Amino acid sequence: MRSPRAPLLNTTLRWFMLGMILANIASNMVFTLLAVYLAELGANAAQIGLVFSAASIVPLALQILGGWLSDTIGRLRMIAIASVCASFGYLGFVLAPTWQWMMLALALEYISGSVVGPSFSAFIAEQSSQVNRARVFSVVQSLYMVVGVVGPPLGGFLAQRYGFKVMLIVAFGLYTCASLLRVWMARASQFNATSTIGAVSLGSFLNNLTTLFGMLAAGGLLTWILVTDGVQDIAFRLSSELEPLFLAQVGGLSLEQVGWMKAISSTAIMGAMLLAGWLADNWGERITIFSGFILESIGLTLFLRSHNFAEFAISVLIFGIGIGTMHPAYESLVSKAAPEKMRGLVFGLFSTSLGILSFPAPWVGGFLWERISPQLPFAITAGATLIAALLVWRKFKTPGIEISPSLEG
Repeated sequence: MRSPRAPLLNTTLRWFMLGMILANIASNMVFTLLAVYLAELGANAAQIGLVFSAASIVPLALQILGGWLSDTIGRLRMIAIASVCASFGYLGFVLAPTWQWMMLALALEYISGSVVGPSFSAFIAEQSSQVNRARVFSVVQSLYMVVGVVGPPLGGFLAQRYGFKVMLIVAFGLYTCASLLRVWMARASQFNATSTIGAVSLGSFLNNLTTLFGMLAAGGLLTWILVTDGVQDIAFRLSSELEPLFLAQVGGLSLEQVGWMKAISSTAIMGAMLLAGWLADNWGERITIFSGFILESIGLTLFLRSHNFAEFAISVLIFGIGIGTMHPAYESLVSKAAPEKMRGLVFGLFSTSLGILSFPAPWVGGFLWERISPQLPFAITAGATLIAALLVWRKFKTPGIEISPSLEG
């Protein structure tokens, strides 16, 4: 008799994903409407961009260190520590009396993303094998996108019917539950049976960082991933935080309809990811990433030409399919190229490098909105996404760059 196939997601991953889903339902409730709330507190578009840019100092300062500590003391331990800190940020959202105070609360919330982001990708890679990694990433990220289906409509409903404060209190409660679950996982032996606590020293950190910079300077796979992802990240941050404001003020949508836009996009991402993981494992990452970038550019172009709920829905649907097509392949590619013991540091450095380059982008996007046109930040994003697609098509096929789907570690 044939033995049953092992499930793609083991027990540890299932508990891990429950914590991720709870935390990020709360996050999506807040961030989908945060720009609109800041405007309600008296901030204009340029000041809204300034809030996001200033708070971005936190991930710039912590992502590399957080990724390295994740490699050193364990993924689950670092995620639990960061989540407890971020819980105070959600409490700050509830208590902040002005948009200036929201900047401090946002900085506290960003502590979680600074550590969870690098730890998340490295943890998923450790729970998978080379031959099925893109599929595991696609399934995990598809499940994760439930947060985008549930969170924004729930946040929009609560904010529309009961006010922003009630919505923020509910988000704080959900995030606190996620933090308690993560603390339990970090302390439970069944989830940490194979993890060890390494030596935390400045010398070890600098040695690993030097090795990684050497790999990036070599001009190989990691270098081109960083370049293409950097082009996309800078462009996206010009417009992404302003999207709810565009939908509400330019598109004329209600708060509930703004929430539904995010839900439509997240549903598209979920569906596309499931297919994209199979494509990346069987056909290679290059064509999958290229296709995703092209779809994103098409979706953004249609977004700018939309005038009602249905047209905006079609544009974000196509854009979501693009994100879902591209993302698992990127995660799989980075995890294959990074040394196993340095994955957290690699993901942290990537996030930080991109964050440094894109740091002023929300403020620049707000400035362009105020001084020239609300459409301009989105038009730049669409063009830059197309440039990133061309770079992928040209550079990821260079000898020694593209990884075969049959690669074995």
